[in-house]
Amino acid sequence: MVLIVLLCAVGASVCALLGIVHLTSVTTERRRIAAAVTGDERLEDQPLLERANRRFRRTRLGQLVERELVLAGIDQRPLVVVLIAVAVGISTAYILWTALAPVFGILGLSAGAFALRTFIRRAKARRLEAFIVQMPELARVLANATSAGLSITSALAIAGEELSAPAGPELRNVASSIRFGTDLVTALDGMGKRLPSREVAVLLSTLVVCARSGGSLVTSLRDIATTLESRKETRREIRTTLAQALATGYLVIALGVGMLFLLNGLQPGSVEKMTGHIVGQIALIVSGSLFALGFYLIRRMTRFDI
Repeated sequence: MVLIVLLCAVGASVCALLGIVHLTSVTTERRRIAAAVTGDERLEDQPLLERANRRFRRTRLGQLVERELVLAGIDQRPLVVVLIAVAVGISTAYILWTALAPVFGILGLSAGAFALRTFIRRAKARRLEAFIVQMPELARVLANATSAGLSITSALAIAGEELSAPAGPELRNVASSIRFGTDLVTALDGMGKRLPSREVAVLLSTLVVCARSGGSLVTSLRDIATTLESRKETRREIRTTLAQALATGYLVIALGVGMLFLLNGLQPGSVEKMTGHIVGQIALIVSGSLFALGFYLIRRMTRFDI
């Protein structure tokens, strides 16, 4: 019952925080529109959160978080994301401290940083996967544009206007860089660093080779489109096959944490007593290591790169 009350309190706190963030975003947007209309935009007239976010973006941590958010395609203030991660860490630490033992509260403080890292990594993976799904269509658009007599730069600009996110913004970024003086190879190289994938590397290498030495770009792009279409279906089948094993990996971790809560629920205070004895500490370390090893092995077996 105590755990349910704690979870409800944490959920209400998170909802309140998200509501405050949304309200602040709407207020900031209204002030920005008003400042754009009047032509008067001063830093001291902006909300406290916006001023704090600008100062945070000047720090090394703020620049790192902002770069990761851009690569992940997340349109959110870096300070807000960090504050949410801190709130998650404190809430998790409080739940573990109260429901299990004080030592688990110390471990829970790292949950915020882990959650932020996992969230950004998954967002980057989803963005890359969405881009790979769009690549057959991208190759066809480039092939049609170049077959009509347009240059590669013009074809990239047209593809950026026709395709949706994330391919559209990436190609518009490449076209804008070329327009402002960056050579084609450097602009495509930057795109390859933002989207590290074998499929993207093959497409960009084809564009660079054809731009440097010529060749039948239309035929190459159409062959790439056909190959990417078959690879997309193969990736989908493999993900479907490995879905159960992947879910098992996460279930392993949930099972380990759930056993602690179950043990403490059946015998209140048993986990705290266990952490206060050397035998219990060794048992927790060994069991935690075994659960972590099992999760790692399952993740390694379910990884694929085709």
